[in-house]
Amino acid sequence: MTASRTLRIGLGAVALGAAAALGLPAGATAAPAAPAALHAAARPAAQDVSATAYISRRTVIVRAYTWHPHTANRVPYSQNKPYHNGYRRDCSGYVSMALGLSKPGPNTQALATSRYTKPIRMSQLLKGDLVIDASGTSNTRHVVIFEKWVRNKKGKIVGYWAFEQRGHYGTDHRVLKYGLSAGSQYHAYHPKKVR
Repeated sequence: MTASRTLRIGLGAVALGAAAALGLPAGATAAPAAPAALHAAARPAAQDVSATAYISRRTVIVRAYTWHPHTANRVPYSQNKPYHNGYRRDCSGYVSMALGLSKPGPNTQALATSRYTKPIRMSQLLKGDLVIDASGTSNTRHVVIFEKWVRNKKGKIVGYWAFEQRGHYGTDHRVLKYGLSAGSQYHAYHPKKVR
């Protein structure tokens, strides 16, 4: 067994263990203020796995929880200062960490290129995919990690749960609508590294 396959299997086990620790069914995800058990179980998965060819969708979400979204321990936002694990504390640095890309991580514009992602329709979004606004300046561009759709009682999509590193707050997990309105600058992308 190769070292990269061993690492992928190990990260998958961490992800499964995190869900099991919460008593969630297979494929389920935690609520915004996830219990400490998920954060503790996810910590080992925050290693740089850029040498690994692929990363699972579940592992992307487990890694996203390692920055304690929507809690008092969330990582403060900064475009300049790296977090202790070497990734920038901005939106693209956070996404790079969750995807296991090389540190400090590509910027938002780079994440929207064919080197890292391929464009998809918003309706094709799956857990671990990205929603990106790559236009404008470093203060207006943004990228978030898609988790799951939010539907009203009639089944109509009204938003989606996403992970983001946002200015003046830090790491968050909340319902967003970026990219759902006609003419939006936000577009859906599938990270090539995610399987």
